[in-house]
Amino acid sequence: MTHVTACIDGSASAPAVCDYAAWASQRLEAPLTFLHVLDQRQYPVSADLSGNIGLGSREHLLDELASQDEKRGKPALEQGRIMLAAAKERAMAEGVSSPETKQRHGDLLESLRELESDIRLLVIGRQGESSGGAEAHVGSQLESVIRIMHRPVLVTPARFKKPESAMLAFDGGATTRKGVEMLAASPLLKGLPIHLVMVGTETKEGWAQLDAACSTLSTGGYKVHTAMRAGEVEPTLHAYQKEHGIDLLVMGAYGHSRIRHYGQRIR
Repeated sequence: MTHVTACIDGSASAPAVCDYAAWASQRLEAPLTFLHVLDQRQYPVSADLSGNIGLGSREHLLDELASQDEKRGKPALEQGRIMLAAAKERAMAEGVSSPETKQRHGDLLESLRELESDIRLLVIGRQGESSGGAEAHVGSQLESVIRIMHRPVLVTPARFKKPESAMLAFDGGATTRKGVEMLAASPLLKGLPIHLVMVGTETKEGWAQLDAACSTLSTGGYKVHTAMRAGEVEPTLHAYQKEHGIDLLVMGAYGHSRIRHYGQRIR
């Protein structure tokens, strides 16, 4: 069985990531794994320099620098272990049975590529350890994660709120049609009201696409509300979400449709 995998770091959003991951794990009845990746660029591993020929007196200096890097990385590794242990304890307190932990030293994107076959849902904070607290835009690392993953990604806000409703941003394209099918087949949001919203000029074709998507979700057991709104994608979706008090937005982040622009910023 594939896992709900949550990326944990030292950011302020880590508790929310943990809570959303625990919620998703229980909804999907899937095992939970917490992942901490120590960035190799900030904490490089010590190198074996014994094969360097012709360095002369400089060889011992390189060995000394490598040793210093290794010593600097050890506290960071230990801090990561402590964060993973705290996340595991928090999830167990919320009813998750035997969550697992993994720690890697390297690149986050490469680690996720290697683990992707065992991931059912990836949970990651909107703002990571290296992003500023006041920054509203999705950071480049998160954008890259979403682009490379072929699994659903749940991007969390800074605070946890148990989802009680969801909105699917729909444009009739292949990406969002696939999203409808995945949502209908998944237990993640079962029992929650779903708002199916299309932004654009009202047309018969648009309503036909909405009706077809609504039928798929209804067959999957969802109570569906459909809407078509004119305007720019991002502000229109924001306004609808605020108007109806919707907790969770489901969308195709980087497809070839107008919705891809909204994926650049997640609030």
